[in-house]
Amino acid sequence: MISEDYLKYWRVVRYYIKKKYKLTTAELETLLFLKTEGRFSRDDFQKFNEVISWNKDRFEKLRREGWIVVFRKRVGKRRALYELSYKSKRVIASVYSKLNGADIPTSPFQSNSYTNKLYRNFIEQLRHPSPE
Repeated sequence: MISEDYLKYWRVVRYYIKKKYKLTTAELETLLFLKTEGRFSRDDFQKFNEVISWNKDRFEKLRREGWIVVFRKRVGKRRALYELSYKSKRVIASVYSKLNGADIPTSPFQSNSYTNKLYRNFIEQLRHPSPE
């Protein structure tokens, strides 16, 4: 059941995904956008890329790291088409699962930085809410 507070823990989920998979916010947002695009051209990618923080190498980085894969190679005047990889689809499914209440592991937050401690503590509070 999706409630009105579906995005209540978006910040925690986003931080977890970024930390675990070494993605930037812009890269994660791009993958989320492309999820419903199906197959897309590089021009289609650029349309969304223009509204987020500028990085001319984002497409190649995502392709090189296996987040985007070639669906159809360029042949003559037919442009290449791309799609999200299985890896991307699994990460996006994980995002939605965690937003729907699945457990958020604390393993990516093991370093003792102040921010990691805050997120670790918050996730622990989610797991074991204090009785009211």
